[in-house]
Amino acid sequence: MPELRKDPIIGRWVIVSTERARRPDQFLDNFPKNISEEDCPFCEGNESKTPPEIYALRNNDSQPNKPGWELRIVPSIAPFLRIEGDLERRGRGLYDIMNGIGAHEIVIETREHIRNMADLSESQISKVLTCYIDRINDLEKDKRFKYVLVFKNHGWSAGGGKFDHSRSQLIATPVNPKRVKEELAGSRAYYDYHDRCVFCDLIKQEIKSQDRLIVDIDGFIAVAPFAARFPFEVWILPKKHSCDFTSLEVPMRAELGRILKIVLSKLKKGLNDPPYNYVLHTAPFRRQKTGYWKSVDHDYHWHIEIMPRLTRVAGFEWGTGFYICPFTPEDAAKFLREVEVG
Repeated sequence: MPELRKDPIIGRWVIVSTERARRPDQFLDNFPKNISEEDCPFCEGNESKTPPEIYALRNNDSQPNKPGWELRIVPSIAPFLRIEGDLERRGRGLYDIMNGIGAHEIVIETREHIRNMADLSESQISKVLTCYIDRINDLEKDKRFKYVLVFKNHGWSAGGGKFDHSRSQLIATPVNPKRVKEELAGSRAYYDYHDRCVFCDLIKQEIKSQDRLIVDIDGFIAVAPFAARFPFEVWILPKKHSCDFTSLEVPMRAELGRILKIVLSKLKKGLNDPPYNYVLHTAPFRRQKTGYWKSVDHDYHWHIEIMPRLTRVAGFEWGTGFYICPFTPEDAAKFLREVEVG
């Protein structure tokens, strides 16, 4: 069974999953890149090649795990965390350990053999967003879980694997991720001093200055963050304050689908379809107990971070925590603004 191990110095949790161990030569880029629709386990008609579905949007007369679906969610065949069992948190000397309990699900975003989410329709992307909300709400019912991270790996160097079929993933964790906790702590510190949400202030400033603004439509903006970690990094934020992605109303899901398609299309056209990751950062589950984030409704703001994989993180970054970005956010924003998409 996998384990979660806590670094005693900085408090970061690491998943140790020996089931996924590989030989050194298997880390090389030696997988075929163009899997045919016939062989792709995520295409309609190949339902038997995946585990049984957890969730699906289907035609009324279609049967589970059969053709006739628009969107489908299945368990990962190689999960980072497993849903069966108890946490059994314990100590081993100064180290904290718990069982690798969680949930790991694959969101198959389309029945067609489409590689990039940018090529899905706005309405289909909106359906993907709705399924995220439905699954997060369902996983919240499990008291073992504190957080659900939604993310996408597009392209081989971004962790997308050998199947070129548009999909994303959800992982429920029994601890709050270190990266999210850092955002929560920083947001709360800003709110304590200014009595305002730092993300709301960021949105106002970026709309006013226009320097790093990429898209401003409906209820959302897309910006190149001021301290971008990666070239052409993009954040998408709702203009209306909200800490919970799951509170997004149906009309706003359509608007988010529209801006997400625009941004991904700009990246695809302007940067020759680069590999990228995106992550959805939302507030953790709130349950009344010690350590509960009492002010999170006021000080935190959910958002999506899109990170093209155009550079590699090397020794200085790993050793210091600093990121080196060789392209200014202002230049990146200007370039992406000028990329015309249909």
